[in-house]
Amino acid sequence: EEPGAVVTLKPGASATEAELRAHVAEHLAAFKVPVKVKFWHETLPRNANGKILKNELKKLFEEDAATA
Repeated sequence: EEPGAVVTLKPGASATEAELRAHVAEHLAAFKVPVKVKFWHETLPRNANGKILKNELKKLFEEDAATA
């Protein structure tokens, strides 16, 4: 398994995958730096309690791996 990140930016904000990975690399151990970064332009999927549905996000990475 490799670490990945799903990122939503605030309106008007911009960042590249390289910028995000560099920022994370400054604060985390190398093995924790995401290999893949996905930009999510919609509201993150949440359950009734407002918690992010991590399994739904994980499916995005699994689908990409299956098509690669």
